[in-house]
Amino acid sequence: MAAAVPSAALDALGDPMRRTIVEMLATAPASVQSIADRLPISRPAVSRHLRLLKEADLVIDEPIGAQRVYRLRAEGVEALRTYFEQLWGQAATRYRITVENLEERARP
Repeated sequence: MAAAVPSAALDALGDPMRRTIVEMLATAPASVQSIADRLPISRPAVSRHLRLLKEADLVIDEPIGAQRVYRLRAEGVEALRTYFEQLWGQAATRYRITVENLEERARP
């Protein structure tokens, strides 16, 4: 049985800037300001990207002092990993079957 397609997460990762933010958060949690300091976009733009990533269940935030610190949401990342593992597993199985069928036909 195939995993449910995490459509919102895939849509969110369709933007290169959001993928960059996810890659940053994969190394360590970060505040909006610290993310904005490392990107060529404004702090409000970073906030919008983080909001979309949060809606897609890829990140969570928590207040620490006066800041909100964002980190990857393990369950969201795991859902993507499971989806791609099953997708590639199915593709590999179909490929193997195709190759076996071609080899059978090629035998004299």
